[in-house]
Amino acid sequence: MLSKFGRGVGWWWRAFGSVSRRKYHHDLIDISPEVLHALQNSHPVVALESTIITHGMPYPHNLETALEVEEVVRSENATPATIAIVDGRIKVGLSREELSVLASPELKAIKTSRRDLAHIVSTGGCGGTTVAGTLIIANKVGIRVFATGGIGGVHRDGHITMDISADLVELGRTSLAVVSSGVKSILDISRTLEFLETQGVCVASWQSPEMDFPAFYTRKSGEKATVNFNTAQEAAQLIDASLKLDLKSAILIGVPIPHEYAMDEVQINSAIGDSLTAAAERGVTGKMVTPYLLSAIAQITDGRSLHSNMALIKNNAKIAAQIAIELSAIGQKTTCVTAPTQDQSSCPIVIGGSMLDITYTILDDEDIQLILSPDSVDL
Repeated sequence: MLSKFGRGVGWWWRAFGSVSRRKYHHDLIDISPEVLHALQNSHPVVALESTIITHGMPYPHNLETALEVEEVVRSENATPATIAIVDGRIKVGLSREELSVLASPELKAIKTSRRDLAHIVSTGGCGGTTVAGTLIIANKVGIRVFATGGIGGVHRDGHITMDISADLVELGRTSLAVVSSGVKSILDISRTLEFLETQGVCVASWQSPEMDFPAFYTRKSGEKATVNFNTAQEAAQLIDASLKLDLKSAILIGVPIPHEYAMDEVQINSAIGDSLTAAAERGVTGKMVTPYLLSAIAQITDGRSLHSNMALIKNNAKIAAQIAIELSAIGQKTTCVTAPTQDQSSCPIVIGGSMLDITYTILDDEDIQLILSPDSVDL
């Protein structure tokens, strides 16, 4: 009886340990050598989405921006990890050639959120990961900071159509810090923030004492965040606390677009209104609404909105890299083992330990006759 019980515990512990460590299937995800080296050595890494390449900008601006954003992250001494799906392989960190493939207008990549991941992988397709899709993959490989332009949200008629981005749900169940210029201006920002509150997402402003939440193309939306970060260190401290509490929800950091690239509020709202009308007339629905609106707004503003979009994503990447560096520094401090001093050299240092208690209940006198041999317990 005891011998069988011992073998059972040993088997269960080995199996459980194996499953708990396997956060993703290695046969499905390719991590570039640069990103893998950074993760293995606890160096700062910044995740980057790829729908901005496949759907957010026209060629060649999409490729130029992707390369420049990665260079911004590297210039801050962090490692960029652009995430996408290429020929059915989930890629964490892309080569220049892979970025070029994604940016090509002939590719026709699929806009990839949670619902699309398994389909595109199983059929060997190519996909640009949305904020939601990027969050899932980044979380699986252990990246904790993610930079993007703007997140999806509740559409302006969302209370009627129920058109709500999957980004919001994913933010409510993924432990990452997302640095963006708020919610895309084409959306209902007020309702989006209400939804994020329900999901338990901490919404922060960046260097705004009044806690103004940005509106993508403009620096203020009229809505307020719940906390403000003045420095990357402050942001990293809150992220670290959230991770230690295992809250399993994201922290959304709204960084306003740089002053020189901010657009006039009246002009951009007029352009958004005209684009929404055009989208409705053409019957544009679902996940193609946002790419259509961004393209239409760029045409109406003679390309000024496109340049603003390019500028804000680079700025967000820079700040995300700074936060990732501070978060990495906190992790190194908490995991550092101090060498013993001369006075402590004679004291033993115990790292880790295990204990297994086994309780045996005697049901009748015959059980007392049970003889245990050294080989009877196999843990």
